Amino acid sequence: MGRHGLAHAYGHVSARLNAESFLVSPAQPLGTVGLDEPGVQVPLDGDLPPGALPEVRIHREIYRRRPSVGGICRVQSPAVMALSALGETPRALHGLGTYFAPAPPLWPGVALVRDDAQAVAVAEMMGDAAAIVLSGNGAVIAGETLEEAASLAFFLEDAAKIELALLPARAAGRTPREYTADEVAKRAVRAGALFERMWQFLCFGDPEWQA
Repeated sequence: MGRHGLAHAYGHVSARLNAESFLVSPAQPLGTVGLDEPGVQVPLDGDLPPGALPEVRIHREIYRRRPSVGGICRVQSPAVMALSALGETPRALHGLGTYFAPAPPLWPGVALVRDDAQAVAVAEMMGDAAAIVLSGNGAVIAGETLEEAASLAFFLEDAAKIELALLPARAAGRTPREYTADEVAKRAVRAGALFERMWQFLCFGDPEWQA
């Protein structure tokens, strides 16, 4: 996430361990986490343990509500943030955007989500969507695995770049072509090692990949 410009100093990722807990990255920039540094194990019930960032509450509420979610990425990718400043989130305008069709919900608050009530509200607005965009503050992306969530984080940023690239055309009166529901169903596939190949692309060159 850090090396591909999807998360800066404040990004964090997590993976479900079991029905009672998940593992989240330590409270430091993702690109600085070493191979031998343990994450923070967070229970789904009870208080956050020492070392867990306050925003980890968002992860916890998503895991509580969605048993199929196995990985979550909290990112601050620039195109997603720029588009949110326009009050928009990426639509299904190209293949990678179909995984969020018709578009991710946009959380309107600008304050950091650091208490239980706000985290509950974010998770409820997200519902079963693959991502929720936080106004001016990046996004939260969920997948069946951490590999899938990381891939979707890349997809979301790519979809936002398409939206921004089309702004001049929109200003000139052109209307971008959105995928239909039928086209979305046919394109948003998981077969063909689609997420596995994106995970390989994202991780290639990382110390973990070489270990």
